[in-house]
Amino acid sequence: MLRIAICDDEPEARDALRIQLEKIMIENSEEIVYEFSSGTAAASWLSRHPGEIDLLFLDVEMKGLNGMETAEKIRTFDEHLLIIFVTGYSDYVFDGYRVGALDYLMKPIREEMIRKTLERVRAKIAQEEPQTFSLKTIDGTWRFRLTDIHYFYSDRRKVILVAANGEYPFYARLDEIEGQLSPNFVRIHQRYLVNPASVDYLGNQSLSIRGQELPCSRKYRESALRQIARSMMGGSLT
Repeated sequence: MLRIAICDDEPEARDALRIQLEKIMIENSEEIVYEFSSGTAAASWLSRHPGEIDLLFLDVEMKGLNGMETAEKIRTFDEHLLIIFVTGYSDYVFDGYRVGALDYLMKPIREEMIRKTLERVRAKIAQEEPQTFSLKTIDGTWRFRLTDIHYFYSDRRKVILVAANGEYPFYARLDEIEGQLSPNFVRIHQRYLVNPASVDYLGNQSLSIRGQELPCSRKYRESALRQIARSMMGGSLT
């Protein structure tokens, strides 16, 4: 699922871009999830909803916080969001490198321009897919990079993903997640699956991740401690 947002302070411009995108988006796998009328609103919402948007079309010439300033603010809390600038002036093109913009669309936007841009986005997401984990909640679909996930733990019928920016509960079985993410994640307990790269301290019966002590049960201890120790010393888990 490719989740798209548009940010432009002119309603007509947002409508025009949305119509262009809807012509070429892949049905049931790509959607425009949010539209923002200002850079301030976009940056504020995105800071509270990490991982919920994959791609942001961002107008450069906006009142208040302009597009470049908005992108700079977003990069303080999200290094990976794909940003496509929309502008009527070529002067801004080189500035985009500072904030890691993937591409520019020059106004007036032609369908072929958007089509080529989406092809680049799809290729990049497909390339990065093996290093991400997606989940669905009642609030929407979230995509996380494996490096941003500290650990998973099970709680009855739910699994909770623990990341640097919060906890995300969803319905799943920990065994299924282990099968999907092994060997990048290591089982240390019937209820815990951890990212070795997040481990701060490794003991005989427990370990610590960002100050949180987690139990390491006898069943998994030998294999888990060996794999995590290897990872902490810079070796491969395989």
